[in-house]
Amino acid sequence: MIAIPQPALPTMTASWRRLFQLPPAKRQRHRIHLVGIGGTGLAPIANVLLELGYQVSGSDRESSIRTEVLAAAGATIHLGHDASNLIPSGPSSEPDLVLISSAIPLDNPEILAAQARGIPVVKRNELLGPLTANRTVIAVAGTHGKTTTTGMIAHLLTGAGLEPGYIIGSSVPDLGMSAAGKSPLFVIEADEYDYAFLGLNPSTIVLTSLEWDHPDCFPTREEYQMAYGQFLDQLRPGGNVIYCQDDAPLPNIFQLPEESLAWSSYGMRNGVAWKVSSVEMSPTATTYGLHTPAGEHYDVQLAIPGLHNILNSTGALIAASQAGVPLTEAVALLRSYQGAERRFEIKGEVGDVIVIDDYAHHPTEIRTTLSAARAAYPDRDIWAVYQPHTYSRTRTFLGEFEGVFAAADQLVVTDIYAAREPQDPTINNLQVIAASRHEQAHAIDSLPQVLDYLASHVQPHSVVLILSAGTATWIGPELLKALERRNA
Repeated sequence: MIAIPQPALPTMTASWRRLFQLPPAKRQRHRIHLVGIGGTGLAPIANVLLELGYQVSGSDRESSIRTEVLAAAGATIHLGHDASNLIPSGPSSEPDLVLISSAIPLDNPEILAAQARGIPVVKRNELLGPLTANRTVIAVAGTHGKTTTTGMIAHLLTGAGLEPGYIIGSSVPDLGMSAAGKSPLFVIEADEYDYAFLGLNPSTIVLTSLEWDHPDCFPTREEYQMAYGQFLDQLRPGGNVIYCQDDAPLPNIFQLPEESLAWSSYGMRNGVAWKVSSVEMSPTATTYGLHTPAGEHYDVQLAIPGLHNILNSTGALIAASQAGVPLTEAVALLRSYQGAERRFEIKGEVGDVIVIDDYAHHPTEIRTTLSAARAAYPDRDIWAVYQPHTYSRTRTFLGEFEGVFAAADQLVVTDIYAAREPQDPTINNLQVIAASRHEQAHAIDSLPQVLDYLASHVQPHSVVLILSAGTATWIGPELLKALERRNA
């Protein structure tokens, strides 16, 4: 496998890795500072570090539910970025390590202060290996479905009493976003962005899908696929790969099988080892049949909609069974999985209008999520509210938006959420609408304007589906309040 060049920070001493070999009684003497602690990448790690017994501090631009949860758990949270956050009580209070989010620029004052003092500064791809070195890691990777599949596996292992550690990209009811765990098992959402997953050496890899994404990090499809190939090379000897054969690129890109690995395919196509059949979907439940390589049959029921979640749950059932949960027990436990935050999350219903929040932002994810919404609510008007995510992604995938919103009756496209990128006036929401060819589409830039438009135009017996990996999630609870005022 060809090595992929990765963005690197200035080299620092590697002695920090010994922090993760310390016995629990000595960890409290050491502090780890996280810059961007409230983000989806760092907040779960911060929680694991707290549960392991380390001192944790961190900074972010603004308060959030995640920073509030971490503060309640014992982390010291600073709002805003400043060198003084690093050493609030003078040189003697220096942290042992600084972990930074991929979204943080390298001229951040806390990073510069740490480097000037010789404090190691690392990203996730450097930290995840030492953090999980002594664990049996189940890593869930893929362009789509990582969060749901990771959450399902953690739900199954926890429900079976195996007490795993886990890191999930979103909060899951009764699980939260992460836990240190008490057993050797550790389930992690293996994020490809900024090559973070290359820090892992998993025993099991679950591959849900493979479709080019993050063009700001992977400029070409080939670089994206090569990163996944290199991730497979990180598998421990004798490791196991569970992959969705329905996702066409997966069985074609990798040289299957290799004698040193155990490969388990799943899906709805003929020839897979774990076969899905007899799918039935209704507004209240999804059921399907699962046929195992041993010839056994199980009737599976889900509380969340969508064909994609049938596949996600199949991967989760296989991983859980291979980790020691009997399939009969795993199937029963799966019925109580209620989904993850911002993954087809029903925020509420007012005046016969259902408001749902979803993280979908890639064209394929949007199409899949809207299809699930149409299957779950076949007789309702569906309003899709889409916030394009980053200029680079919007520009790269502009040609793929045609027909993506076809399952929606109405479409509202907000201004592009820049995230970590500088403003780019050459790409905008009007171009997204033109590319979509949707007949009932509206470009409304600001989120307050979107809220006003929805509150005055959405009629009873509708579903409003917010599709955003950015700030448009704000609309959901505010729309419910506006509808309550409208119906008062």
